[in-house]
Amino acid sequence: MGYRYIGSKEKLSDIIISEIKTIYPEATKIIDLMAGTGLFSKALRLNGYCVTAVDVMTYSYHHLIVNLILQQSPEFENITAMISLPKQKSVDLFDSSRYELVIKYLNNLAPINGYFFREFSPEGIPLNGTPSRKYFTVENAAKIDAIRYEIRSLYNAGSINDNEHSLLIHDLMMAANDVANIAGTYGHFLSKFVDRAKVPIQLTPSQFVADYNNYPHRVMLGYAEELAPSLEGDLCYIDPPYIKRQYAANYHILETIAREDEPEAIGVSGLRPWRDQYSFFCSKLHIRKSFERILNAIKCDNFLISYSEDGLLPIEDLMTFLSKFGTVSKKEIKYKRFKSNNSSKDSTLHEYLINLRKL
Repeated sequence: MGYRYIGSKEKLSDIIISEIKTIYPEATKIIDLMAGTGLFSKALRLNGYCVTAVDVMTYSYHHLIVNLILQQSPEFENITAMISLPKQKSVDLFDSSRYELVIKYLNNLAPINGYFFREFSPEGIPLNGTPSRKYFTVENAAKIDAIRYEIRSLYNAGSINDNEHSLLIHDLMMAANDVANIAGTYGHFLSKFVDRAKVPIQLTPSQFVADYNNYPHRVMLGYAEELAPSLEGDLCYIDPPYIKRQYAANYHILETIAREDEPEAIGVSGLRPWRDQYSFFCSKLHIRKSFERILNAIKCDNFLISYSEDGLLPIEDLMTFLSKFGTVSKKEIKYKRFKSNNSSKDSTLHEYLINLRKL
């Protein structure tokens, strides 16, 4: 299953990139300002662009390192330090790459009844006194604990470098997505374990695709509004979170895996404290101010903005607001809507690509 994120533009990548080529055929440097999974950044890279990707979520940072920066498996040069660890056989080095050896090692770790077991499994006893939670089976939660602790230990010991660390965190998040007992987001868990959640968690090696351009792609972690003054490009693509749903709250478990911490698990759902990653684009009161800060500060004159009929602002209101900064036009795309079982909304969603050329 892999990525499980609302609003992903993976299926629209070809359409968006075609629009970029149409409105600015000479562009070489693209800013992916709210990059999420990094799949669109990867698509830009593979289409020959030099990409700077930005996001406020730590889990996004690790995904972006894998999808944008890593074009082949890291060497894991300090893997010899792992060979002496329990139950590892040096002969494995002749059968697998060093990366595959690390994956095998992590998959074979004994479970640990740690933070994930306590807070997110049915046999755990949450510290806040709420009933146990069912995000993961007992076995999978304990295995996640073992793997995340070992990744952190290896990183602290210098056995893996920054990129290798991001890759392993990425792999653990992808594996957790496959067995999470959720309907769509991590905002809450299902009352009964579905079949896929009962499958033992298993890390799978990531696949890499090189682009051979040797561009200096960049990944930056932080608020787009704050980083905007340091960004420069031919075109800036913005895919804001345009509904009230906050990513920091709805993907709190992935953020905890990414940060490698043990935050207070709040309420029945066990949310981590997340206000430090609050997006003002999810607020009808603040969204215009955030757009204004970015558009005034960023060193770029051409923008392509993804939006939706479900957005907090009606599309014509947003167009009128953006017209203060330059000339605007829009392209409409009909897209299949994600629907829950009890949703009464139409099956077709109207997505928009807004082109802003600053004066």
